[in-house]
Amino acid sequence: MQAKKNKNTAVILGVAFVWFTTHFGGGFASGAQIYSYFVKYGIACLILPVLAMVYNGIFFAYSLRFARKHEVYDYRSYNNAFYGRFAPVFSNLFEVLYICVMCVAPAVAFATGGATLSTLTGLPYLLCTFLIGIFIFVVAVFGTDLVRKVASILSICIIAGLLIVYIPNIVSGMDGISKAAESMRSAELPLGSAVYSAFLYGTFQLSNIAVFVQHARSFEKPSDAGKSMGAGIVVNALMMVMVVLGLMTVYTDPGMADASVPTLFMVQNGVGASFMTPLISLLIILGAVSTAVNMVAAMVKRICKEQKEPTGAAQKPKIGKKEIAAALICCIVDFGIAQFGLLTLIQKAYSLIAYLAIPVILIPYIVHMIATRMDTKSPGRKPDQSSSSN
Repeated sequence: MQAKKNKNTAVILGVAFVWFTTHFGGGFASGAQIYSYFVKYGIACLILPVLAMVYNGIFFAYSLRFARKHEVYDYRSYNNAFYGRFAPVFSNLFEVLYICVMCVAPAVAFATGGATLSTLTGLPYLLCTFLIGIFIFVVAVFGTDLVRKVASILSICIIAGLLIVYIPNIVSGMDGISKAAESMRSAELPLGSAVYSAFLYGTFQLSNIAVFVQHARSFEKPSDAGKSMGAGIVVNALMMVMVVLGLMTVYTDPGMADASVPTLFMVQNGVGASFMTPLISLLIILGAVSTAVNMVAAMVKRICKEQKEPTGAAQKPKIGKKEIAAALICCIVDFGIAQFGLLTLIQKAYSLIAYLAIPVILIPYIVHMIATRMDTKSPGRKPDQSSSSN
């Protein structure tokens, strides 16, 4: 009995960790997301990340609970069941939204790796994103299995690295945090803008529902979804507030507003710069590259979906011309998008996806919650086999 309870607890925490590792990409690691959507809007940055994660947690818990209750574990069959008779419209709109995410997210990873490498080496940003792109292309074609195996290890290393970097800088930079708080208060930045920015940040993250629903299968019962996302709220909110405090240590520095990689700027102006600068740079690049590889590999698989996997145990996967061409096209597109710059992508492209998510996810989910009384009014329906196989 105790072993079963421990296993269920591990699953609940494991899915919460999936949320964090999905949320924790290159934009988060670089500090660009946190600065663009929270810190630059004033003192409310100390509480709004928590509210944004509560907002996300409610929607994620609802989607995971629905997936477990109705036993729909891939995002297409999940959407067909969730949207019901409106599925022909909204399931396809969700596909469009998700394709946009899969274009922007790797581009942000390209830009994160390129901007970090440029800051670290002094090489031109264009050349750095090109080098990052070559590496991503090669690994996406030849090493996706290896990347998937080490993705969790990379994420843990990045989290540990951020703790090593941020905690000493926060402790030693308390005066800077106080000055930043005073500067934010005296600037009298409008609270409405800060709340709206946090809303856009949380709404963009709603597209991750497509990633999460597959993990609902692991829950013992639907109610475990709420427990898991409750833990996820705590983990994500604490890490976001930690990054906020770290960035506040250099908030009043004139160069902060133009820093393309805020975390790197903080380290270079903080304690232990000689040791921490190469450490955080390596971790940011690794995190960005691993995210981009997974995304590019997913797009390649989507484009080449009719390609059958090898069945022989000793048979090595064959890399066809179609896979190489698809990976090359994906990398070229993402490389081109990355040239808009990291902060521009974070501020503009992410906001655009948030606007798309409002009619596709936010409004339908609120209507669903009200109409079904939080999915308790009726059992709903499972999708047709033909629908779930699309």
